[in-house]
Amino acid sequence: MIYQGNAVSVELLDDGIAELKFDLQGESVNKFNRATLEDLSKATEALKGNDQVKGIVVTSGKKVFIVGADITEFTEMFANDEAEIAKWSREANDIFNAFEDLDVPKVVAINGFALGGGLEMCLACDFRVMGEAAQVGFPEVKLGIYPGFGGTVRTPRIVGVDNAIEWIATGSQNKADKALKVGIVDAVVKAGDERDAALDLVKQCLAGKIDFRAKRQEKLEPLPMPPMEQMMAFQTGMAMVQQQAGKNYPAPVEAVKSMQKAAGMKRDDALDVESKGFAKVAKTQQATAMVGLFLADQQVKKVNGKTAKGSREVKHAAVLGAGIMGGGIAFQSALKGTPIVMKDINDKALDLGMNEASKLLAKRVSKGKMDAAGMGKVLSAIRPTLSYEDFKDIDVIVEAVVENPKIKQSVLAETEQKVEGAILASNTSTISINRLAEALKKPENFAGMHFFNPVHMMPLVEVIRGEKTSDETVATLVNYAQKMGKNPVVVNDCPGFLVNRVLFPYFAGFSMLVRDGADFQQVDKVMQKFGWPMGPAYLLDVVGIDTGVHAAQVMAEGFPDRMEHDFKDPTEIMFENERYGQKNGIGFYKYEEDKKGKPKKVVDEKTYELIKPAVTSEAKDYDADEIIARMMIPMCTETVRCLEDNIVGSPAEADMAMIYGIGFPPFRGGPLRYIDSIGTQAFVELCDKYAHLGALYEAPQMLKDKASKGESFFG
Repeated sequence: MIYQGNAVSVELLDDGIAELKFDLQGESVNKFNRATLEDLSKATEALKGNDQVKGIVVTSGKKVFIVGADITEFTEMFANDEAEIAKWSREANDIFNAFEDLDVPKVVAINGFALGGGLEMCLACDFRVMGEAAQVGFPEVKLGIYPGFGGTVRTPRIVGVDNAIEWIATGSQNKADKALKVGIVDAVVKAGDERDAALDLVKQCLAGKIDFRAKRQEKLEPLPMPPMEQMMAFQTGMAMVQQQAGKNYPAPVEAVKSMQKAAGMKRDDALDVESKGFAKVAKTQQATAMVGLFLADQQVKKVNGKTAKGSREVKHAAVLGAGIMGGGIAFQSALKGTPIVMKDINDKALDLGMNEASKLLAKRVSKGKMDAAGMGKVLSAIRPTLSYEDFKDIDVIVEAVVENPKIKQSVLAETEQKVEGAILASNTSTISINRLAEALKKPENFAGMHFFNPVHMMPLVEVIRGEKTSDETVATLVNYAQKMGKNPVVVNDCPGFLVNRVLFPYFAGFSMLVRDGADFQQVDKVMQKFGWPMGPAYLLDVVGIDTGVHAAQVMAEGFPDRMEHDFKDPTEIMFENERYGQKNGIGFYKYEEDKKGKPKKVVDEKTYELIKPAVTSEAKDYDADEIIARMMIPMCTETVRCLEDNIVGSPAEADMAMIYGIGFPPFRGGPLRYIDSIGTQAFVELCDKYAHLGALYEAPQMLKDKASKGESFFG
């Protein structure tokens, strides 16, 4: 054994070939934490001083190669100043350089995932052999940063400018065929044969059949492109990236700038550019939020994993109601491998549900995500029925009938009587779970399971615990949601649960702005620029004005002190004039079909005439900051109240629910992280500034307490 560390070992094999193996002890995957980097440095020193070593094969002792850097270390690292972060990146690059500069052929065997720093390690080798089931890529931009272990320097020198920009700026994970096509790997072999193929390639280098030094030299030199060609390539790439990333995501743009600046430099100077650029993006608000988002996502998954351990096995499911939601739930369950019975009261309704599932599957086929045989298999896993006789061996039943408490109670009570032993869940967006449970003999077997529309696209499922809901019921529904490919968040029962309880104060902020003379289109534009996929008026049209009015009434009944209002709401005016939004082609905006048959938003001047009774002040051109404050304060303070009232278990779960459920701007991290970005004390002062607008704008006690102690939600 040449070297043995906690993460890296080096063993001398036959023919003077050494095997450098990554195998981080105590972890299920390899990752580049501080300890692994130190191990690699020591292993490299040991190799450098060993005259017996003629070649090196790099392998992994795990099912994956290296998944990237240890993200848990980023929060502490990124708290440093730019100079310190750049120094850390440069020191890591020095370790990679020392390995790259070993004057022997080095071939890596890539199994499983090689992502971020894992792929950068592969690029420091002379040749790369990849298993056909493996995947490689640079996901760093999804964390608000870009590769900082040599990725922006080596990649364009290996695969060219265009490919490097695409791989780094998009953050995509790529399969073996694409990796081979662009040249980021040199060979693809059958899964399990990676090590043998890599050893063979080392032997070919040692036999003089392949010039490994020439291969390495390409990475050490400036890009071999004429200046004009180079400029055109980067300009074209930059235009594409700017268009796709937008102003709210600086990392992809900075990555291209770094590559362009370093293109005419040799490796070491180019890496200095990378390290400084990496440090710059690491200090952005976006990086803080998106790294936090990743960690929050991991925390939620960990919580759900613990919760699901108490689950019953879910082999078969059922859905009551074959409308858009019922059909969507049936599709998603069958697609992910859980057969499902879909019940309704007549054949026409069942046809609608099956048509919804067929339509979604046909889209997958047309996009090449599924073949006809796969479509047939999924459809056969959905069994339409008019009778409870088909409910044998059903583990979970999701009720998805009309949003009416009496009808839901009747259906649930009937189902409980007809089907013994199954877990019951209601896909309600507003109705109290405790209220619905009153109709049941075994409320312990009942909870809410709130899917978001469209079911196949929205990742969130709220699992709502009632007062009498058992832990086993919650665990089973969390397990079922995960089997469906969804991200469940467990919340306690209250009007609107978590997402709608937080969303409707945001809509209330919008209504008050219109009341006070704001142009609804200006509000939409400002909030879209803030990062929302659409502004509040447009969102209400998409959700459905009728749905919005109903939910607002539920909120007002539940929280009259802050959600009941004494003015004419413009949304109510839309409803009274039968302008329900996209569902009937007219709301705040008119909707026309575009070339693809999708609804296109068109300005309707009549809207301004209709909402005049709701406007009690003269028209005013509001400053963007004031619009943002008046829209975001109610949402953020209500999120704090949900945490305060124990509706949601943690800041991470609260933020992730908003990201998953309503498209809260990811680069802002969620409502609570957004408060942290401003500062708890500064946010309390912002609340105080607008407190005259009513109780929605008052700072909750939890927020005041954190501000007084200088604490944040994410310390």
